[in-house]
Amino acid sequence: MQFSYELKDSYAEVKSSGRLNMVAAPKLRELVSEVVAGGNSRIVVNLEETVFMDSSGLGALIGCLKAARQAGGDLRISGVQPQVKMVLELTNMDRVLAAYDSPEVAFSND
Repeated sequence: MQFSYELKDSYAEVKSSGRLNMVAAPKLRELVSEVVAGGNSRIVVNLEETVFMDSSGLGALIGCLKAARQAGGDLRISGVQPQVKMVLELTNMDRVLAAYDSPEVAFSND
């Protein structure tokens, strides 16, 4: 699992590729914590290249969402692949983590 981030005009984009599982989940939490600590609390996690997510990955996303909101921001997801979408729907987390088509649209109406 690879993670990277890029600062945009009004948000930070965290890119994820591979499998978001129990091995990768702590890395995602750590990266998002660093981004939030750096003063960027509006975050889009781009899942375009994430082919698999398990409950650990979902837990990491929820933890990251909580961290962003506690810092006065928000966390949104984009580019959700079919398997990841299925996990979100089965757990009803798609209601909490709304998926956007692209990172650019995630905060466009705010």
